[in-house]
Amino acid sequence: MASAMKAALGGVGGVVLLGGGMLISNSLYTVDGGHRSILFSRLGGLKDTVYKEGLNFKVPWLHKPIIYNIRATPHRTTSLTGSKDLQTVNISLRVLSRPDPNNLTTICRRLGLDFNDRVLPSIVHETLKSVVAQFNASQLITQRQSVSDLVREELIERAKDFHIILEDVAITDLSFSPQYTQAIEAKQVAQQEAQRAAILVERAVQERRQKIVQAEGETKAALLLGEAIADNSGYLKLRRITAAKTIAETMARSQNKTYLTSDSLFLNIRDTLGDDDLYKESKGIAPVQVRVAPEVVPEA
Repeated sequence: MASAMKAALGGVGGVVLLGGGMLISNSLYTVDGGHRSILFSRLGGLKDTVYKEGLNFKVPWLHKPIIYNIRATPHRTTSLTGSKDLQTVNISLRVLSRPDPNNLTTICRRLGLDFNDRVLPSIVHETLKSVVAQFNASQLITQRQSVSDLVREELIERAKDFHIILEDVAITDLSFSPQYTQAIEAKQVAQQEAQRAAILVERAVQERRQKIVQAEGETKAALLLGEAIADNSGYLKLRRITAAKTIAETMARSQNKTYLTSDSLFLNIRDTLGDDDLYKESKGIAPVQVRVAPEVVPEA
């Protein structure tokens, strides 16, 4: 009988230990890194205490833990809105959001676990429409950073009303209607053509000025050449010698054998009398005429 009682006590002890182990196991829960938890009590509802990462205690059946991810998560929203000059704008916004860890009870009571899907689309659309309407289509392109900063400031203020913290707000895509895009391209082409035409006109003006200067130089050179010939007949001889030198150097570099006379090289000494006559004519002096008497043949 004693052995039976020991066996019964042993069985009861095992059940108690097993029940105690299960009770302890159900009384503990773990909060992972980057998460926070709050407790829902079947008697008093949501508790205001926020439990941090690690091992936490709860009363089995009475308490139910609700765990929130407090890491920043990305959300992308696309909105079709209008600019100040009534142009259709398709703008995409990327938002990094997370819940305020100190107000998880309020978020759970008002919004639940899917607070991002409930809040972000509406406030993002509202903010984008109000900000984009303040700028023209061209300003949205040239002042994109200013537009992004203004959207960030207003969106952060709106998210605070729902205890949501926005880590970053950025415009990822900005596009216009096909008609407006074609109009911009046509305007750019027209501006480039106008600049090209201005360059061509400037080039024509420079070429005209160059020709005028060249003509003036040639005229002055001709006048100087005439004065040189009038003052000294030896100038023509010097030019002949220079021309003969140029011809000789050119022919010397040729592989063909060529025989040149003094006439070809402008070095015919017998023509020097003509140079003197030109010089005298330029000075108004009558050239000397040399007459050769005919030879008299004696009669036989």
